[in-house]
Amino acid sequence: EAKRLHAALNRPNVLIKVPATEEGIPAIEALIAEGISINITLIFSLKMYEKVMRAYLDGLTRLAENGEDLSKVASVASFFVSRVDSLIDSRLENRPTSGETDHLLGRAAIANAKLAYARFEEVFAESGAFGKLAENGARVQRPLWASTSTKNPAYPPTMYVDGLMAPRTVNTLSPGTIDSMTGNTLPACTIRDDLAGCRALFDELKSQGIDIDEVTSTLLKDGVALFARSFDELLANLEQKRKQVRAAG
Repeated sequence: EAKRLHAALNRPNVLIKVPATEEGIPAIEALIAEGISINITLIFSLKMYEKVMRAYLDGLTRLAENGEDLSKVASVASFFVSRVDSLIDSRLENRPTSGETDHLLGRAAIANAKLAYARFEEVFAESGAFGKLAENGARVQRPLWASTSTKNPAYPPTMYVDGLMAPRTVNTLSPGTIDSMTGNTLPACTIRDDLAGCRALFDELKSQGIDIDEVTSTLLKDGVALFARSFDELLANLEQKRKQVRAAG
């Protein structure tokens, strides 16, 4: 399907979306190996992000072996943010002893993304395997922070912007978030700060019975279902409009 869309659109700046599922991982490598630019979406876990980066590098390696121009291929890895806090916060708040864990609220999403960025910098370091590919024109697969509007009105509207500013990243902002940033002084880059504290946070959450691996697995499953439903609704609307146009003609 990605190949069909790529050929039908025939635009060099289009990135075809591929979900970060177990089935999607081999598709990432295969598409990059054919020179098709992609946006890997619905990344929630560090384990899956690791697989996504490796699939991208393996695809580039195959593309290079075929003598193709690596500079023509682009990719972003869409790492979802706010949904992590939404699910974990709801579980913490629904406990009889919720007041004892208030200090854990609204912290997991940024911590998860910070650990992902730390791994990104390691994988795409010039001294590693990517460095050799970069010498032949390969582009960095940028982390793209997705779902960065705050769902909890108690949180600052730019919470997932201020905490995730970093080189070689993309942040997709809603109009409301952009409006909240207007006229404000941009904060410093803090994404590399206190990584040990981020890891300790997930250890503490696990002691409270909240496992980040189970959380991200649930979010991925729900995200795929939501994307599929939206796509089905889109096709149904197009079909309805097609019938209306034909009837009017």
